[in-house]
Amino acid sequence: MDLSKRVSFWSVEEVSDWIQEHYPARLSVLHAAIVKHAISGRALLRVKEHHLERLGVEAEEQQVILQELLLLRVQEELEDLNDIYSECFSS
Repeated sequence: MDLSKRVSFWSVEEVSDWIQEHYPARLSVLHAAIVKHAISGRALLRVKEHHLERLGVEAEEQQVILQELLLLRVQEELEDLNDIYSECFSS
């Protein structure tokens, strides 16, 4: 997986790769949902607790996944801010 690529530009396959890397024990359930619902990186950034509940992810594991997703959201926001800064201050 290309880690330099912004999460919001990840394909369904790249999201699946990320799940496989971080949550191999949940891969079968999560992979099926990713493919069925065509969850791209942009959609992954919008996943909330109730989505994980509907997939049958246990409460403790939900919190771990949600923390990882929060880190991805923060990374995306930082990249957005960097883009804005570059646009404003490029000469």
